[in-house]
Amino acid sequence: MEQTYVMVKPDGVQRGLVGEVISRIEKRGLKLVALRMNVISEAIAKEHYSEHASKPFFPGLVEFITSGPSVSMVVAGKDAIRVMRAINGATNPVDAAPGTIRGDFALDVGRNVVHASDSPDAAAREIAIHFKDSEIGKYSRIDEVCLYE
Repeated sequence: MEQTYVMVKPDGVQRGLVGEVISRIEKRGLKLVALRMNVISEAIAKEHYSEHASKPFFPGLVEFITSGPSVSMVVAGKDAIRVMRAINGATNPVDAAPGTIRGDFALDVGRNVVHASDSPDAAAREIAIHFKDSEIGKYSRIDEVCLYE
């Protein structure tokens, strides 16, 4: 099963949307294999968003993501990266379809509630930044036989 990194950003935590996000992930059939709530340090934030370091919005992004608690997750399932990005919706909430997290709960790209890895390489890198291998659970959900051929 493919794994991806997902984060409920500080705006999502402040608005009480953590349960809603997790519910949508689990109802879709993906499973949580790691979960943590914490305030991300500046060093971790800079490493996580390193591809944006030269962009003018980078300092504000780091300030925002370290401004309060966020919830980091490793989510697993068939095509987990594509499925999770579909659950989240377009990065810009204006373009996000109703029924997606961003389409239902966000108005601004800078406060779009959730993050999810956009590729297998990004997922591996982001998971390694936020979790040790020993923190990632390995288990089967009983309903997996109903989810996959």
